Amino acid sequence: MSAGFGRLLHAEWTKFRTVRGWLFGVAAAAAAVIGFGVLPGMSGSCHDHACRLPTGPDGTEVTDSFTFAHRSLTGDGSITARLASLTGILPPDPGDDQPQGEGPSHGPATPGQGRPGLVPWAKAGLIIRAGSAPGAGYAAVMLTGTQGVRMQHDYIHDVAGPAASADAPRWLRLTRTGDTVTGQTSADGSTWTQVATVRLPGLPATVEAGMFATSPQYTESTSEVFGLTGAGGGPTRATGSFDRIVAQGGWSAGTWQPDKIGGPDDAPRHGAVVDGDQVTITGSGDLAPAVSGAAGLGTTITQTLVGTFAGLIIVVVIATMFVTAEYGHGLMRTTMAANPRRGRILAAKTVVIGTVTFVTALASAATTVTVGRRVLEANGVYVHSVSALTQVRVIVGTAALLALASVLALALGVILRRSAAAVTTAVLGIVMPYLLAVSVLPATAGQWLLRVTPAAAFALQQSTLEYPQVINIYTPVNGYYPLPPWAGLAVLCAWTGLALGVAAALLRRRDA
Repeated sequence: MSAGFGRLLHAEWTKFRTVRGWLFGVAAAAAAVIGFGVLPGMSGSCHDHACRLPTGPDGTEVTDSFTFAHRSLTGDGSITARLASLTGILPPDPGDDQPQGEGPSHGPATPGQGRPGLVPWAKAGLIIRAGSAPGAGYAAVMLTGTQGVRMQHDYIHDVAGPAASADAPRWLRLTRTGDTVTGQTSADGSTWTQVATVRLPGLPATVEAGMFATSPQYTESTSEVFGLTGAGGGPTRATGSFDRIVAQGGWSAGTWQPDKIGGPDDAPRHGAVVDGDQVTITGSGDLAPAVSGAAGLGTTITQTLVGTFAGLIIVVVIATMFVTAEYGHGLMRTTMAANPRRGRILAAKTVVIGTVTFVTALASAATTVTVGRRVLEANGVYVHSVSALTQVRVIVGTAALLALASVLALALGVILRRSAAAVTTAVLGIVMPYLLAVSVLPATAGQWLLRVTPAAAFALQQSTLEYPQVINIYTPVNGYYPLPPWAGLAVLCAWTGLALGVAAALLRRRDA
């Protein structure tokens, strides 16, 4: 840094800190971020770790709930079975006194208990599992409600197999060789197609293996009112009927033992009926990564940062006035006369407003995430755990979002020169797209806005992943954004860079 630019930087910092209104504004922005995050708002019924989720082999929180007919397998071996039918029960339609209809893939409805049907990720098939403890490693080959044959393992991994209908019988085979497991499928029991081979590190010598069935929460979007999407649904169950079962290798003697793994005690009816080589299993739940939102439990640390948009509005006002106030009072002529290289003026103002905002936002975001999580948990809200790296990314990302927004607003102030016009443009360009996306526009239009406007950078606050094998309402209201964090940051950087380029060009050409 040259001595000249250093003096200019010091002069701009002196201007900023000597205006009490701007200092109070920065403090107010921090108070808004922290205040909205720590004030009691949401409430829940999760107290004393009653809703604690198990973690899978990689530490991810998971849903681990299914019905199992199993035996012990020591060493290598395989199991082959025909899934003769896969049927299911969905929650009743609102207002229906009694379920209607019956279909070949759904089975008869049970009055008062639901209507026939399968959710897309209802699943029944064969599974090899490291044990019965919650979150134990596993590999499974299965037929799903509408997603065909799949090979899944350790909750987060999913490989698509051949397309297949739940209406038609399907042959499945699972083979263990050491710590690798291979899944195969066949339409006729003669010609086999390999779905995938997966490795389960640390798989014990003796595992539990057999047939299973489970069915996740039914979730559907209801009407949208001012962009807020309602959600309906409830628990479901799936029934898989297996026959022609052949087990080869080091299997324990005896019959298949029915068992229920995980899930609440009030889950829909479940169980297994073993009749010779025919096994019928009814299960409810899922083997999948846990999510927040309508199809899951609780919320994420993103919820604690709901005050970001309020802090953003304050920061935008301060940043625009940092330059428009000089134009309004005629002080910009003095600044330009003292510093003929006008690009340096813009650079110095950018460094000052960006640094002040970043440091303030970093401290307030760190405080909010830490304290806000405790407040939510004290109110019985389940807050999903995240890695330390994710938490740091959310905190630093929030600071970067506010800092870049302040620089963008500063550039708009240079371009427009008038406080009212610059503030209005900055709010409409940065803040309004987020508010429209989460509270006014339909989900599709809202997601489009969050891809192309500066508000895309709110993706930096996303702390959980969207999984294609978990049906959920993935919207900003639930903490999900259409772009990954780095892409959202890139969009804001592009807008900020463009605005700074235009501002620099106009600053050189125009008189003060």
